[in-house]
Amino acid sequence: MRLDLVVRAGTILTMDEARPAAREMGVIGGRIVGFDEELTGCTAERTEDFGDAVITPGFIDAHCHTTWWGLGLSALDLSPARGLEELYALLESEMLRLEDRPGVWLNGTGFNHKHHDGLFPDIKRLDAITGDRPLYLRHVSGHASITNTATLRLASALDEGFTNPVGGAVVRDAHGNPTGLVEESAQGLIQNLLLPYSVDQIVGALDAATTRYAAEGITSFTEAGVGGGWIGHSPVEITAYQEALGAGRLHARAQLMPALDALAEQSSHASDSHGAGGGRGLSLGIRAGFGNEHLSLGPIKVFMDGSLLGATAAVTEDYCGHQHNTGYLLDTPEQYRERVSSAYRGGWPVALHAIGDAAIDLAIEIISGLQERHGMNALPNRIEHFGIARPDQVAAVARHGIAVTPQASFIGPLGDQFAQLVGPEREGWLYRGASLLEAGVLAAGSSDLPVADNNVRRAMASAVDRRTEKGRVLGGASECLSPLEALRLYTVNAARATGQFDDRGSLSRGKLADFVVLSESPLETEDIAALHIIGTFVGGKQSYSSLNVDAPAAV
Repeated sequence: MRLDLVVRAGTILTMDEARPAAREMGVIGGRIVGFDEELTGCTAERTEDFGDAVITPGFIDAHCHTTWWGLGLSALDLSPARGLEELYALLESEMLRLEDRPGVWLNGTGFNHKHHDGLFPDIKRLDAITGDRPLYLRHVSGHASITNTATLRLASALDEGFTNPVGGAVVRDAHGNPTGLVEESAQGLIQNLLLPYSVDQIVGALDAATTRYAAEGITSFTEAGVGGGWIGHSPVEITAYQEALGAGRLHARAQLMPALDALAEQSSHASDSHGAGGGRGLSLGIRAGFGNEHLSLGPIKVFMDGSLLGATAAVTEDYCGHQHNTGYLLDTPEQYRERVSSAYRGGWPVALHAIGDAAIDLAIEIISGLQERHGMNALPNRIEHFGIARPDQVAAVARHGIAVTPQASFIGPLGDQFAQLVGPEREGWLYRGASLLEAGVLAAGSSDLPVADNNVRRAMASAVDRRTEKGRVLGGASECLSPLEALRLYTVNAARATGQFDDRGSLSRGKLADFVVLSESPLETEDIAALHIIGTFVGGKQSYSSLNVDAPAAV
């Protein structure tokens, strides 16, 4: 038999229990056809021999924001600033750069108040620096932004009689004056001034972002919200993905979650199981699972509460240092029950963003009820983040077969802030690890990029040691995973949670030849984060090479 590709390495960690390891792997038509002795007598068009290196399945990021991050790559990076004076200096320099471009927004990304003694910029200083130029600075959480008076005026937020939208706020001081901080759904007031982005802009963002994904060993990802709400960038966002794929500018496989706001009421024949008032959906009756191995539709993304960093996630007990603040839901429970049920009846599985335990309670109630009444849809139902989860909630998601996506990547850079907000009695509930697996919960690895970076090696290391920047073991040593369990998060588990395990997540005959070549085994090294990515392959084609970083290949 003539193969397209034979790959050799010191060890191939297949993550397939039937054949856990191999030394040689054969590929035809982008799929695996055999290992080791199964390839005896075969020849190949091409052979890749990586010596003593180690191959694993390609990494899967089950929840990220690719367009948002890609667009932000051209924005001013605020993360290096330490102290507000340094932040103001960055903005002043950016204003000088933009002085010959009237009307162009000053966009910044990566602000975290932990770098500024917990403070946010003074709107008066921002106004003095920016004048009439629109300003949009995104908080690292994505659930808040900072702006100036000129932008609030453009958004009509200074008009007499203005009221905050449901699920958000233009924050004001004790005298009723805007502080420049805009929370949650109120960010839509600012984003509506920028939307929609053009297809060309989004394609460029996807190209830039997924080129970097390939460099991190990521071969598949799930985009957590397109087409609507404050997370969407265009009502034709899927078109941009199709164009990027066709032009060879999408360097990883993509599963897209339409935002709930992108759905509309559907109608069909009365005898159809999802017709006759059957609920919300996309035009022509397109549902989750539609697409191919390169680009497909996932569950519906629904924001239920805010962020832990911003103390807007809905919790049952006050945040520490925030008297009478338990966060909030972004809509009423009744609205969530009705709208999510309508989407589910339309054939859509759901992915409910729920960080606080109060939001998780509602998410479990809604998903379990829908599963009992209507059965399962095409893909697993999920709770995104599952950030502050009580023991009874861990047992409940296990019992109902609900997948969860806690972010181990948060632990290092954000864990100390999280622990301070919830206090020692609730610290063990934060972004759980081992307790989920011990309960039988399907937990998928993800980054929530750009809230945290998508360096999967660093995330796996965090899942193993759970060390914060200040050396705290978040939640205690009992939540630490083994290296094998950590690798499963970003391969097998992520594939199962996205409903794609038939095609990816492990290396076995018939599956896609998506794999990453590492300098050492993540199961044996003393420092997973220090592993070097030698190459990334999607369908047997190299999307990244450490020897040639300027030449990514398309999916």
